[in-house]
Amino acid sequence: MKKVGIVMGSDSDLPIIKKATDTLKELDIPFEVHIYSAHRTPEEAREFSLNARENGFGAIICAAGMAAHLAGAVAANTTLPVIGIPCKSSVLDGMDALLSTVMMPPGIPVATVAINGGANAALLAAQIIAVEDKALADKLDAKRKTAAAAVLEKDKNVLSQL
Repeated sequence: MKKVGIVMGSDSDLPIIKKATDTLKELDIPFEVHIYSAHRTPEEAREFSLNARENGFGAIICAAGMAAHLAGAVAANTTLPVIGIPCKSSVLDGMDALLSTVMMPPGIPVATVAINGGANAALLAAQIIAVEDKALADKLDAKRKTAAAAVLEKDKNVLSQL
């Protein structure tokens, strides 16, 4: 199975990354986590990106706040799918990061999830890997069915309370 690479711009992004790693663990998907900054450690971020495919990765998740250039910097150096998580900051509530992550130039795409959307980033990475992995696709189908059953159970409980 391909691994998921996770790169965060700062250790302050760890609570958001934890949501992603918890989801990947639940699905038994191997991953690696690193802290590289697009601005403070650009060479390390570039090196990771350039070698990601050869190192067994199938997708890369990048989390960054404020200017949030990390996902774009990684995507510029790999043709693997890159998923950006814009992180909320105290300045503009994450809108700056969202716009920085989603507004990529033609030819360098970055898939972008919601602000602080760690779990969805992991699920999207899993779906990408599952294109060639039937066992993982089956796990994702089962997860969706479990989620649907939980909603229907809540529906039943609400109706009984009224």
